[in-house]
Amino acid sequence: MIGSTALMCHPSHKGLPPTPGTRPNDGSKSEPRAADAEMARVLKTKPLRIASDSQSGAIAYWKHEPLHDIVEPMADHVIMTYPAGSQSLERRTGKLAAIGTARPGVVTIIPAGSTSRWDIHRPVHVVQLYLPQRTLLRIANDANTASPGDLLERTGHPDAITSRLLLSAADSLEGSATLDTLFRQQLTDLLATRLLVAHSGMPATLQPTIGGLSPAVLRRAIERLRSDSNADVSLSALASDAGLSRFHFCRSFKESTGLSPHAWLRQHRLEQAMNMLRESDQSVVSVAAALGYSSQTAFAAAFKKLTGETPSDWRRRVR
Repeated sequence: MIGSTALMCHPSHKGLPPTPGTRPNDGSKSEPRAADAEMARVLKTKPLRIASDSQSGAIAYWKHEPLHDIVEPMADHVIMTYPAGSQSLERRTGKLAAIGTARPGVVTIIPAGSTSRWDIHRPVHVVQLYLPQRTLLRIANDANTASPGDLLERTGHPDAITSRLLLSAADSLEGSATLDTLFRQQLTDLLATRLLVAHSGMPATLQPTIGGLSPAVLRRAIERLRSDSNADVSLSALASDAGLSRFHFCRSFKESTGLSPHAWLRQHRLEQAMNMLRESDQSVVSVAAALGYSSQTAFAAAFKKLTGETPSDWRRRVR
C-alpha cells in the first residue's frame, strides 16, 4: 500500500482535505492506533494472512480495493512491498506530495506517528511489516551503532533487498508453527538491520562478525533445536541460553555452522521427515503432524521446495 521520499517528523492533518469516513482533526491528542487496527480501518477489510510476535512485530498480507483516505498516526513503523503488478501511489502530507509506483522490488515506509492522505486507484496486493521502535533500538544497540534517526518516508522506493526479505516473511505465514516463527523472528531482525542501514536519518555501519559460538554454547543450542519436546526454540530463548543478544547469536551461530538457526532447524526437520518416510509406514499426514506442520499441503510444499519431490514421490523412489 503506502510511504514517502522525505524525512518528516510527525506531520499533522493540517492542509489535508476532509475525507468521508475519517475522524475530523479537532486538535485533541490521542494515542496512535496499533498499525494493524489502523490498516483495517483504512483498507476496510481484513488481511488474508497475519502473524505477530510480541518481541518483534507483525507481518500481514493484504489485498485491498482502491483507497482514498487519510492514514492516521500509528504506534509502529509500517514497511511494505508489493508481490506483483504495477500501480500508481499518491501521497500528500500538508503541502508536500509524493507519487510512486507499487511494483515488485520497491518498498514504502510510513514512520510511526506520521499521517498523510493516500490515493490508490486500483486493487493492490501488499505485504506489510509492523515494526516497533523498540526493535530498531534493540538492533542498533546490539550492533553497537549510534541511536537511529527517524525512519525516512518512502513511496515506491527501489530496494530489492528489503522487498525480498518482506516477501520471504510473507511466505512463512502458514506451515510449521515452530519453523515459521523462528524464520519470522530472524527476518524481522534482518529487516530492522536493513532499515537502519538504508532508510534511517542516521544510517548505521555494522561491524563484521568476529568468531562463532564456543563449542559448549553451540552444543546447547543444537540440543535445544533438536529437542522433540515442547522446548522453547524461539530466537530469544536460544540467544538467552547462549548469553548473547538475538543479533549476535544469529551471526555467531551462522559463523559456526554455515546456516542460520532457522535454516539449521529446517534441514534437521527435513532429515527427520526423510527417516520417517523411509523407515516407517506412517502416512504423509501423520509425518506432517508429527513434525508440527499445520497441514499435509504445507508439509508437502516445504518438502518439495527443498528436495524437488513430493513426500509420496520421494518415498516411492527410495524404498
